[in-house]
Parts: sequence; structure tokens; C-alpha cells
Amino acid sequence: MRKRSILMFSRNKVWAGYAVSILLLLTAFTLGVTVGSVRVPFMEMLSIFAGAFSNREALDPMFSSIVLDIRFPRVVLAALVGASLAIAGASFQGLLKNPLADPYTLGVSSGASVGAVATIFLGLTIPGLGSFTLPVISILAALLTLIIVLGFARMVEKSMKMETIILTGIIFSSFLGSILSLMIALTGDELRQIINWLLGSVSMRGWEYIRLIAPFFLIGAFLLIWNARELNAMAFGEERAQHLGVNVQRRKFVVLASGSLLTGAAVAVSGTIGFVGLVVPHMVRMLTGSDHRHVLPLSILNGASLLILCDLVARTIVAPTELPIGVITALIGAPVFGLILIQKRKERRG
Repeated sequence: MRKRSILMFSRNKVWAGYAVSILLLLTAFTLGVTVGSVRVPFMEMLSIFAGAFSNREALDPMFSSIVLDIRFPRVVLAALVGASLAIAGASFQGLLKNPLADPYTLGVSSGASVGAVATIFLGLTIPGLGSFTLPVISILAALLTLIIVLGFARMVEKSMKMETIILTGIIFSSFLGSILSLMIALTGDELRQIINWLLGSVSMRGWEYIRLIAPFFLIGAFLLIWNARELNAMAFGEERAQHLGVNVQRRKFVVLASGSLLTGAAVAVSGTIGFVGLVVPHMVRMLTGSDHRHVLPLSILNGASLLILCDLVARTIVAPTELPIGVITALIGAPVFGLILIQKRKERRG
């Protein structure tokens, strides 16, 4: 009887987490579209979305242009970037069993940044890919960085302790940062473009950037959610996962490749944005527990909400000037993560 009541409580907690997350995402979306230098009334927003599929000419041209051409694509892009970074962070933390693992601390974001900046710096275009050259090179650089980090950590210590992997990621992140600085120092006309991109932003990116990230997000998120049960099994150790019938090596590669795919695509369209993949999964686990079948989709919802709200703050707090979104995520993420660590330490002592 007691076990049944605990199970029911756990299920109710999970569904409450979904309800809160969906409500938060809808609220963030509404605020992102309606709030700005020109405030759009809520009912006006609804009529614009309804009229966009029938007769756009009958709508107020000013509000219609603000919502459909500027704010809506910006909010969608912020949601996709936030969701990508959050689910990538959740998968890395689950796979490596370390709360500090995320695309930023593992050096994956830095690798993706080097790939993207090199593409801009050298003006690279792969035949047949066109505008997809930037995300493809960024993704390949992210994956290569992760492989090198894990390979180097294995050389240092065959058991590949989590502390070793994190330290290796920090070392390579610093090294790649120096390469970025070198490219910036050698840059001419592209300097402003690269600097603005590195600081992180979803401003004035439009539907073209959404088309760039969307396919990579769908593929990466699908693969990670598909492997949620395997992530749960590997959380108890690789040997036990093998006894349960999990092909550990294959699943590890799929998870790492999918996380790199999501990170590379997000970095390619928005620049380097930290703390989303670190903080959001922790907040989700505090809400619903550590089952990756729920942690991954909830990370998508809450990562999207967080970045939409951070972008809203970035463009309104010192309007008409816009702050880089990476600055806002760091200002919010660092204290929140510190509080989470303090709370976890208290729970362990208790």
C-alpha cells in the first residue's frame, strides 16, 4: 500500500512538472511576442496569428510586421536554441554521471565556436550545402572536440573519472578560446560580425536561421529521447547496463553525437550561450526526479522558456540598447547553479 502511494505521488509530481513547464513556456512565448519597445495587446496577437493563415492584408500592418516578421521568429529561434542546449546538457550529465557536465564545461561549445568562426573568417562554403555550411562545420567541430576531450581523458586516466573529463574539457576550452582570440586578432572587416556572434544573440536572425537549426534539433532531440531508457540503465554503471542488454559503446556514441549535433547547431545560429545546459537539467530533476524519459522532454520545454525570457530581458532591460543574451544567461545561471549546489550539499549532509 505504501509503495503504491509513493508511486502515485511520483507520477503526480511528474505530470505536475509537465503542466507547470507547458504553462511557463506559453507564458514566456506570450511575453516574448507582446512585450518590447512597442507593446502588442494580447488579443491583437491572437488575431494576428489567426489572420496570418487567412488574410494578412486585413490586419494592422504595424502590429502584423512586428509580430510575424520580427518577434515571432526571434522567439521561435530562442526556444530552439534553449531547448537544444538544455537537452544536450541533460544527456551529457546523465551519461557521464556528473552534475557539472554540459556542452560548455566539456569544451563542446568552444569547439563549435571555433568551427563557426573559422567558417566566417575564411568565408567557407561547401558545394551543395550553401547556407548549411556554417552549422555543418560547427557540428563537426563540436563532435571532434568531444572525441578529443574523451580520448585525452582516457590517456590521462584509463578509468576516465568524471573529474578528469571535466578538467580536460576546461583545458581544451581554454586552448580553443586562444584560437578564437587569434582569429579575432587577424580579422579585418568581419570583426564586428564575429564579436557580436560570439557574445550570443538571436536578434534579427529571421526564418533562415530557424530553417538551419530546426532539422538538426529534431534529429538530435529524437535520438536522445529514443535512448532515454538506455541512459537510465547506464546511470547505474556500464557493467549493469550491459547485463540489462544495452550495447553501451553504441549508445554512448549515439548520445555523445546527438548532444554534439544539438550544441553545434545551436552555437552556429546564436553564438556561445552558457549555463542553459548546466542549470535547466538540475531544475528539472528537482521537480520530477532523475528518470530521463521525463528529464529530457522537460529540459526541452524549460530550456526553451528560459532562453525566451533571457532574450526578453536582454532586449528590454536597457532599451533601446540590446544586451548579448549570453550575458543574461550567465548573470542568472551562475547564482542559480550556486544555490542548487548549496542545496544538494545540505541534502547530502542531512
